[in-house]
Amino acid sequence: MARSFLDTPIEYLKGVGPKRAALLRKEAGIFTFEDLLFYFPFRYIDRNKIYKIGEINSDLAYVQLKGTISDVRLIGVRRAKRLTALLTDDTGQIELVWFQGIKWVMDTFTSGLEYIVFGKPSIFNRKFNIAHPEIELAETYEKTMGSGLQGIYSTTEKLKRSGLNNKNLIKLMKTLVSRVPGNIRETLPDEIMKRLSLTGREQALLSIHFPEDQRSLQKARARLKFEELFFIQLRLLKEKIIRIQKVNGRKFSLVGDYTNDFYNEKLPFELTEAQKRVIREIRKDIGSGRQMNRLLQGDVGSGKTLVALMSMLIALDNGYQACIMAPTEILAMQHYNSISTLIEGLDIELELLTGSTRASSRKHILEQLLSGKLQILIGTHAL
Repeated sequence: MARSFLDTPIEYLKGVGPKRAALLRKEAGIFTFEDLLFYFPFRYIDRNKIYKIGEINSDLAYVQLKGTISDVRLIGVRRAKRLTALLTDDTGQIELVWFQGIKWVMDTFTSGLEYIVFGKPSIFNRKFNIAHPEIELAETYEKTMGSGLQGIYSTTEKLKRSGLNNKNLIKLMKTLVSRVPGNIRETLPDEIMKRLSLTGREQALLSIHFPEDQRSLQKARARLKFEELFFIQLRLLKEKIIRIQKVNGRKFSLVGDYTNDFYNEKLPFELTEAQKRVIREIRKDIGSGRQMNRLLQGDVGSGKTLVALMSMLIALDNGYQACIMAPTEILAMQHYNSISTLIEGLDIELELLTGSTRASSRKHILEQLLSGKLQILIGTHAL
């Protein structure tokens, strides 16, 4: 079978190669073109505005400046070595600092030319500076990086050391996106797209990486979020249909002495209409022979444990055992204590099993389970 565009291994993308591909696989889980295409920015910054150096203040997370670079200096030795330069515009100067990639940066500058500088301003010795800014010649900036909203991608120190900082991830993404047209299959029916005014899948993937404006970004996000939730729901519906039609469960058709004795002799209060309705629904489900998946939801103290207990008693009436699994030992103990109180005096074997249960007690519990004598077991994931 011919390999699809999206299945192409990431090392075959121009600018990646075997070494970077290995890092992308290990650090970001990117194995194929599809993985990179779905490696979305986690936020965006507006590259339309160019600030003046005199406008910089501590409230600005990132700034984009335009000016000439001068006074390039190499300072310090060994680990303290750093490269500094001054960026100047008609409102002032700001220091630029690099601690890594110094040789490459030094070879980048040409005196007398204007540059676009982008980075995060910070204060050192009561003056603003920018460490490791992105730099591009002003006259070529629009062609190489574009303008408008720019995505910020998750990266790691290892990726940065291999040259895969945000700027170069954007370049890789541009290379990939240039090959996308015609290679993305639409996954939603026309009827749904028209009714909900959703943008096409291909356009959404292009816009999520390189949005023209906020509106195109919002439309891309809406489409991709809808698609994700739509297919999650389809999968759940498919599993439900399979479960109902093909998976045979046990029929708990009998409501016998355990349930009736508890209801008539031990019920601590009159059931609410909501509790009665839920118990009827559960009885219908577990008597149908189909697997039941049900979420019981209610406020603290609304009687969820009581409903769960009565459902387990129906299982006991039909010759089966039942268990409750709680996320913590404290909650498991609370369930054990409350259910022990509720069934006190009834001929029902109940035990508690958690990670703290002693080996001797655990062995006894397992033997009782295996023999069928133990009817209700409450515990944590130790179950």
